[in-house]
Amino acid sequence: MPSTQHVLLKQLLTAATGPLARRRPGLAAMRLALEVASLGQLMPWNVFLKDADVDGMAAEWIQPAEATPGRVLLYLHGGGYVLGSLNTHRALIGALAQQCGVNALAINYRKAPEYPFPAALDDAQLAYRWLLNQGYAATDIIVAGDSAGGGLALALLLALRANQEPLPAAAVGLSPWTDLVLPTSVLRRVCQEESQVLEALEIRGWGPLYAAAASLAHPLVSPVRAELYGLPPLLIQISDAEVLGDDVLRFVQKARAAGSPVTLQVFEGLVHWWHLFWLFLPEARVALRRVADFTHQVWAAPEAAKAA
Repeated sequence: MPSTQHVLLKQLLTAATGPLARRRPGLAAMRLALEVASLGQLMPWNVFLKDADVDGMAAEWIQPAEATPGRVLLYLHGGGYVLGSLNTHRALIGALAQQCGVNALAINYRKAPEYPFPAALDDAQLAYRWLLNQGYAATDIIVAGDSAGGGLALALLLALRANQEPLPAAAVGLSPWTDLVLPTSVLRRVCQEESQVLEALEIRGWGPLYAAAASLAHPLVSPVRAELYGLPPLLIQISDAEVLGDDVLRFVQKARAAGSPVTLQVFEGLVHWWHLFWLFLPEARVALRRVADFTHQVWAAPEAAKAA
């Protein structure tokens, strides 16, 4: 049963995005609205920010005061490949980094339609290789992301595997966008369950903007359509009420069938992007603690094996 806070949040989102859905604002207006909304974020206490230059790409270190040195969370923000920035997700990344007890590197990867596929994926690979060049071992890196950023994190694993590069210790997808084709089941949910929110964000138009000349079914655009063998441990969180849920479940089933270890955590009745509202949403704080539990287990496993 969703919390009272979530009920209020959903009512607020419906009231705020309903008029936008009817007016169908342009992409520039949506970008500006999201940036303005992000001004109200509050960073967790004792989490510090430091600008970073990742071979010419703007990035930011988000550093809890008591972070474990030598390990890092590479975070890829959501926003349908067309929205979002370091600003919009800074507080969420800070809260997650603090829970996990590690520093996080957030990158301002390029967005469509100005920079379509594979620009975002190239930037994710650039950041990952940059971390390796900074002295981090692949086993000391966990890649994470929400929504489109979650899908991008999974695509990053596939690209690294194809290039025979070392894979990170694990990956975390928070409501990841795994299929940009948007099958009929997804469109049905858009119409029935979250139409005002998702139509306001025009999710159905974002996939083609990102894919551009590539097929929406390209495995590095829609990871659910890839061969999913040989991946590191994955944590996937999803709500049973959000429109991306069916596709995520297909991804999990396919990855498990291919032998890749996947931990699936399903939350009841929550809106897409509920993690962003961690400051006042108890379900979001629970989700972040579960991510932290997963990262601790991933990094503890090799140490336990050595001790044995």
